Amino acid sequence: MKYLVFTSFFLFSIIAFSVLGTEKQKPNIVLLMADDMGYECLSSNGSLSHNTPFLDELGEKGIKFNYAISQPLCTPSRVKIMTGKYNYRNYKAFGYLDKNEKTFGNLLKEAGYETCVVGKWQLNGVNTKFESLKEELLKRPQHFGFNEYCLWNFIGESGNRFADPKLIQNGKELKGLEDKYGPDIVSDYAINFIEKNKDKPFFLYYPMILVHSPFIPTPDSKEWQNKNLRLKKDDRFFKDMVEYTDKIVQKLATKIDELGLSDNTIFIFTADNGTHYSLTTQTINGPFKGGKGTMPDAGSHVPMVVYNPAKIKKGFDYNELFEFSDFLPTFADLAGIKTPIGIDGKSFYPLFSGEKQEKRETVFVHYDPLKKGGNERWYGRFVRNKEYKLYNDGRFYNVSKDSREQNPIAKEKLTQLEENLMDKFQEELNTAPTHNFKQRDEY
Repeated sequence: MKYLVFTSFFLFSIIAFSVLGTEKQKPNIVLLMADDMGYECLSSNGSLSHNTPFLDELGEKGIKFNYAISQPLCTPSRVKIMTGKYNYRNYKAFGYLDKNEKTFGNLLKEAGYETCVVGKWQLNGVNTKFESLKEELLKRPQHFGFNEYCLWNFIGESGNRFADPKLIQNGKELKGLEDKYGPDIVSDYAINFIEKNKDKPFFLYYPMILVHSPFIPTPDSKEWQNKNLRLKKDDRFFKDMVEYTDKIVQKLATKIDELGLSDNTIFIFTADNGTHYSLTTQTINGPFKGGKGTMPDAGSHVPMVVYNPAKIKKGFDYNELFEFSDFLPTFADLAGIKTPIGIDGKSFYPLFSGEKQEKRETVFVHYDPLKKGGNERWYGRFVRNKEYKLYNDGRFYNVSKDSREQNPIAKEKLTQLEENLMDKFQEELNTAPTHNFKQRDEY
């Protein structure tokens, strides 16, 4: 009898230890997403206008993605990245995430992760009467799986985001921020979250406040010293904002390293869409005009780096496609759980884990931002690979030679290879339900 009891206890202890061990082995996940920063903004991607030494270093030591494709605008990208679904499935309106959706926050929380979101929210609805739904809206991040939060743009246009910011933290508006900088406040909160959860698996989602307009001074700009100039608007401050973004990325990555968590942390940086269309970046290939809100590459080709020294022993460029629906299934695999049914993305778990990755053949983008009074130039759908791109209205481009999409290829000039490719893309477009895109004026 004693032997039986001892054996049972021994077996129970082994099982319990295994479960706890598995929990400890789950990698931490940190996802940073800059606001309005196209691929061309990183100096490692050819920018001569900005200096991003730390992001360049992460790309050298980790994986630098050269074909990461977002949505052309902020909310469409946020809905897609959080749910793993194409916009035609669940995108309801600009500035809103359907409360019936399940996000990667829900998924990872259910998998045992401590979860946090900081930065820019912009998902509670822009036309909602705040007071009538105040209690519900203050709990919306938790509804989407985040245990805690520190956020700007909690409902509609919600005050300053940079100097003297208006921030909501776990249901309460922060006070006494007159001399503070919004990106510093939310990144400090992110570090606090990491420190107190260093012994547990954690997920930090940081949709950044930077580098969205208005383009105004950062604490590293000389104008910051004069309170009267902190809200001064000038395109020249965009450079300072890009470089302050690099500084904040370094701040978080350095803390993770100091805590001894780098080997067990998947650290990711990307951006939600292209650079604002009023800005031109000087690059090694000449001037590059931003394309935020538009369908060509300038609107949806974004920087992306993944860093994990334990799994990625030697840095390299990844020259295959990746799109925003791919994050959720990748995170599910990293957490050791099943991807929910109905997800459009493809898991990149092998690549993030330092193994061989089956390449993605095409990317599908559905874009109809439903933004009242918006100035979106392009809206519609496309399927593309690295070289070619087909829109739902029949326009077909060789984007490797015509990234601005100024010269669609006439059908009579298609090679047999291009004709076959066009047919393949059309088949993929045909799998999605039909959609009546709203008409808008071009800007």
